[in-house]
Amino acid sequence: MSNIMYNKLKVNILTIITTFFLQLVYDLQGQGLIQNIQARDKMSLDGLWEAIVDPLENGLYNHSLGLRKNGYFMNEQMKNPYDRIEYDFDHSYRLNVPGDWNTQMEKLYYYEGTIWYKKTFQKPERGGRKVIYFEGVNYKCKVYLNGELLGDHIGGFSPFSFDVTNKLQETNDLILKVDNKRLREAVPTINFDWWNYGGITRSVSILFLDQTFIEDYSFRLSESGQPEGWLRLKGDDIANREVVLTIDELNADLQLRTDENGYAEFSIRSKPELWTPDNPKLYEVSLGLAGLFVEDRIGFKTIQTDGTQILLNDQPVFLRGISIHEEAPFWGGRVTVPEQARVLLSWAKELGCNFIRLAHYPHNEFTIRLAEEMGLLVWSEIPVYWTIDYDNPSTYQNAEQQLFDMISRDKNRVGIALWSVANETPVTEARLSFLGRLVDKVKELDDTRLITAALNTQSSEGNKTIIDDPLGEYIDVIGINSYCGWYGSRPYECSDKVWENLYNKPMIMSEIGGGALAGMRGTVDDRWTEEYQADVYKYNLEMLDEIDFLAGASPWILMDFRSPRRNLRHIQKDYNRKGLISENGIRKKAFYILQEYYDQKRKQ
Repeated sequence: MSNIMYNKLKVNILTIITTFFLQLVYDLQGQGLIQNIQARDKMSLDGLWEAIVDPLENGLYNHSLGLRKNGYFMNEQMKNPYDRIEYDFDHSYRLNVPGDWNTQMEKLYYYEGTIWYKKTFQKPERGGRKVIYFEGVNYKCKVYLNGELLGDHIGGFSPFSFDVTNKLQETNDLILKVDNKRLREAVPTINFDWWNYGGITRSVSILFLDQTFIEDYSFRLSESGQPEGWLRLKGDDIANREVVLTIDELNADLQLRTDENGYAEFSIRSKPELWTPDNPKLYEVSLGLAGLFVEDRIGFKTIQTDGTQILLNDQPVFLRGISIHEEAPFWGGRVTVPEQARVLLSWAKELGCNFIRLAHYPHNEFTIRLAEEMGLLVWSEIPVYWTIDYDNPSTYQNAEQQLFDMISRDKNRVGIALWSVANETPVTEARLSFLGRLVDKVKELDDTRLITAALNTQSSEGNKTIIDDPLGEYIDVIGINSYCGWYGSRPYECSDKVWENLYNKPMIMSEIGGGALAGMRGTVDDRWTEEYQADVYKYNLEMLDEIDFLAGASPWILMDFRSPRRNLRHIQKDYNRKGLISENGIRKKAFYILQEYYDQKRKQ
């Protein structure tokens, strides 16, 4: 065997072993995802938490980088006046949960590193199973209860949980080591164009569950148009259990029986009214086990492609969209409550949208639920962004886990139309293999939605731009980010641009746009003015009207959002200014140009 072949074999074996052990690590990250925690009996742990800023990680390591047995997670207290304990949660800072630390304390505005959080709570006077559920912590965390490590989690936008039924004391200290340092091997990687908000950014709850409970379920339409799906129990007694499924509006009242694995399938002989943006129909669904019920609101639709068209319920649909970051309007920082999400989605509806692209990571579950109630189709994405380490097995495993978590949490949300595996990734063999595997994983997890990715255009011939990214062969719908008039050409040149698509597939113009400071006025030649931005939209929308394979658009972006890449102090002030609306709710001229365009599209 040659040295080259030997080295390749050695690398392949190491990759397999590494991936195997990484999968074990991810499998041990808390418990499986529990579907629909909004419908569960629970106690909130939101509110003020004590916090210690620890940039040198003294709470975990000693001076020689050995693990400390008495780290901050032990919450040690002085027992004698001569005791030396160099931390004290009770006299430390206070941070709101959910919330990011960057906007809560001025000194933490640019901070990236470790902060320790502590919440003390009394043991709930409840029987049964108790699970601590985290809806999102950015980015990497260790979770301790009364000094015991419950587990680790990686990923800033996905939920995770730990069963603490037999671990609770009368008084409990829940302590998290939260670290938002950017890493080359992470997802997202070191370089990205949004604010790296650190902290426990989404809600924390204790779920009260029976020893055996309904953990997960899934609804979809069969090929004949009837509701079908499955449910799964978790607990000590899962075999041969009766579960009652009722949907009163469909006259459905089923008694299901689980198999030895706690699993049951169902099919309902009824044709439901289908969900559309104009009629976002949702059905009240109830799942009952031993007299305890989980209730949900479920809608039904079909979405597929036919050549270069997207079909919603077998009818062509043009996706009138806008991209949105999870940035709170008026308040600033991460969106933490439904009211903030409702403001953003209401602005999208005012714009004339039937579709939103949620960039560049899974948003809060309440945002997805509000969108489907308001009649908005959703593009949901994982943060595989720019220069991910495509050759690293652990990076792939991280991305796949985040993809799994996104789909697992939101698979019953009828508004979800597209799962996106990436944004603006460079064309290499390693990247194509990486994203191809993610596409295969989506198909394995959910074959009822479309798969997409936002691509950079690849080649040009004069004024012709050719969509030839090889990932186009893998995905159902091609997303294209194009900034004609902003990162290249003058705005008036954009309407003459011609597009060619090597793939007989629909294309969504997932990003167009340009920056403007709200209230800054001038001529169409003055960059950063509302007039310049409006001109960019005017000619780009004319360009879109000439693309015969265009199935939708989601211009960049609804509202200005923070990004440390944006250092033009007198204009950007740490904000990406491509929003159609300022962070204070001021609508720019381009807002009304896109609004008029969508009004015309709606009438066609």
